[in-house]
Amino acid sequence: MRDPSSLEPLARDVLARCIDRGLMIATAESCTGGLVSTLLTEIPGSSAVVERGFVTYSNEAKTEMLGVPAELIAEHGAVSREVALAMAEGALRHSRADIAAAVTGIAGPGGGSPQKPVGLVHFAFAMKDRETVHVEKRFPDVGRSTIRLAALRQSLEGILNLID
Repeated sequence: MRDPSSLEPLARDVLARCIDRGLMIATAESCTGGLVSTLLTEIPGSSAVVERGFVTYSNEAKTEMLGVPAELIAEHGAVSREVALAMAEGALRHSRADIAAAVTGIAGPGGGSPQKPVGLVHFAFAMKDRETVHVEKRFPDVGRSTIRLAALRQSLEGILNLID
């Protein structure tokens, strides 16, 4: 899967369900580099749902834009459950959104390790007055664009699961 437009029906479903419930979304993206917010905003009427998107590719951006503690990143690494949760919760705090989706991972090529291989991606989904949900995926190391698109799909599905 190399074409994000193949996920447009899923993105339309996210937007429709958010509109039905009066919910706004913020994204906090690292390895996807803004793909989630880009796909959502490709769809007419998305301004009723998409409040803002944070592309926090560097550790400094995670700290400065989302308030992720530098100590948390130093202790667990940027690609971790703890950082994904902090990213999603930070996106809620730094926006007027009702829902936040965060994604951080290793898309490759390279950059992986035995403990954190290429294809490891952590997701977090936060909603006001609910416990933040974490999802860990280990996608096969089949290429950067395929991993990023799989992460895009998981992000959209995670938003739907949160609001359903």
